[in-house]
Amino acid sequence: MSEVFSRRRLRSLATTLAVALMLTLAAAAGCDNHREPPLPSVLDKLHESHVDGQAKLKIGVSETEPLMGELRNGVHVGFDVEIARYIATSLGFGGEQRIQWVALATEERIPALQSGTVDMVVSSFSMTEEREKLVRFAGPYLVTQQEAMVPTRLRDQVRTIEDLRRPGLKVCTSGGSTTEAELEKHQVQTYVVKTVGDCVQGIRKGRYDVVSSDETILAGYRSQYPTEFEIVDLPFGTSELLGVGVPIGDPALRDLVAFFLQKSYLEGRARGSSPWLSAYNRTIGPWLKPDPDKSQPQPLDVPKLVDFDDKAPR
Repeated sequence: MSEVFSRRRLRSLATTLAVALMLTLAAAAGCDNHREPPLPSVLDKLHESHVDGQAKLKIGVSETEPLMGELRNGVHVGFDVEIARYIATSLGFGGEQRIQWVALATEERIPALQSGTVDMVVSSFSMTEEREKLVRFAGPYLVTQQEAMVPTRLRDQVRTIEDLRRPGLKVCTSGGSTTEAELEKHQVQTYVVKTVGDCVQGIRKGRYDVVSSDETILAGYRSQYPTEFEIVDLPFGTSELLGVGVPIGDPALRDLVAFFLQKSYLEGRARGSSPWLSAYNRTIGPWLKPDPDKSQPQPLDVPKLVDFDDKAPR
């Protein structure tokens, strides 16, 4: 009797252990199923992007905007250019031999991205809803606003938007810009030309009276003619978010650019120095309105990626 009881007890214990083991394995499997997938890496994103494996990165910039993007003695210089170099190096395209600079006018930026003429545009490119239907943006990397610049002889005559509507006053701006749309919204008659530089030279020759554009672009031209012009702070009421444009069909490249802009932003907050701040202080910063708190804006929609040192595409 005791032997039968012992056998039954052993079988019951074995069954209990087997059930417990099965429950443990099932629970472990359930934990694995709910575990977060590993984060993609910078290299993963590079492999997804159309720039992977290219010998050079084609970057659209301006060659006619002092302090932002210009060609000086055969070398591309300016704030936009410095930001472009930082991004290119981060993507593995370090050195001038790995970059193909492409000069673009304002109205050429979107067509250049759509046609594949360039891989990205870093050229005072304002992020707008209309443009985001045609290209992708990473950023912003700078927040600015629209203003006007007048010759010193007119500094007391042009102080408000109403003054810009005065009959006989010739207001000039560049075609395809957000400023053109803003002036039209405020019912200001304008002369539209290819570049802001054409407006500036037109004022110097007496063809126009006022040029309106982004404050950073105007500051660049004022740096060239500091005694001839004055920038007027007009209350347009809108801020311009400058971003890096990439083709709409390459979300991976947009994510990479946003990630590296965020990396510079975090360095600036943690250390008080960053690639962005160095570029700003060397170029446009000294010519803008004094702002001791001026710092890099935080980029939008930044992905979580695993960063590492070996970023260069093979």
